[in-house]
Amino acid sequence: MGSSPEQSILRVRDLVVGFGDQTVLDGVSLDVYRGEILGVVGASGGGKSVLMRTIIGLIHKWRGSITVFDKDLDRASPEEIRAVERRWGILFQQGALFSSLTAQENVQFPMCEHLDLSKALLEEVAAAKLEMVGISPGDGRKLPAELSGGMVKRVALARALALDPEIVFLDEPTSGLDPIAAGEFDSLIGTLQQTLGLTVFMVTHDLDSLHTVCNRIIALADRKVVAAGPVAAMLACEHPWVKAYFRGKRSRDISGTSATTH
Repeated sequence: MGSSPEQSILRVRDLVVGFGDQTVLDGVSLDVYRGEILGVVGASGGGKSVLMRTIIGLIHKWRGSITVFDKDLDRASPEEIRAVERRWGILFQQGALFSSLTAQENVQFPMCEHLDLSKALLEEVAAAKLEMVGISPGDGRKLPAELSGGMVKRVALARALALDPEIVFLDEPTSGLDPIAAGEFDSLIGTLQQTLGLTVFMVTHDLDSLHTVCNRIIALADRKVVAAGPVAAMLACEHPWVKAYFRGKRSRDISGTSATTH
């Protein structure tokens, strides 16, 4: 994976974010390179989801800059920001599907918002996106409450892919899934990244995801980035939180086998 500046499609510099008198992120800087799967890990409440939500504009930052596709979002016009947003897809925690819409209608929703397609074409494209993530036409007609947790995540991923984005933001995509479903979802992300040429920004606490699908990992601790690199760099890091997370009782050894039995 290259790391030259021209390959960076997302740049965060000196980002400071907080709520009230509490600083959550203090001077965070990072790059996301085209075509990689970047895993963002940190302690619970350590700012992982806050970082993602700040990048996509849901949380206001105090200081710092965010540049996506060479557009400084502070200096971009509303039209330029909308154009950037068209080029990313988002999967929120728990899927965040509209409960009153079927799976297929959920996938159609962003297309209805941004594209002028006939009803027949909307249905055709939505069905293709659902098939891409392993959802059958029959399940596509079901409401979210009628689907399993893993299927909800797959539908949410199909919705995130609805506008053929270049970068996809995933917030704890395997949270709440059993190990088999989580492993299948990781495999799906890896396959889609390769076949579609996606760039993936994945907030996760799942060690298996970090080991199996992430090209590179960024570790957040003490309100900033304390380590960045592949799994080997995490295993070599001496920061107390990183060391405890990647080399602790529930971690794996460097060969990828489980360090302990459950």
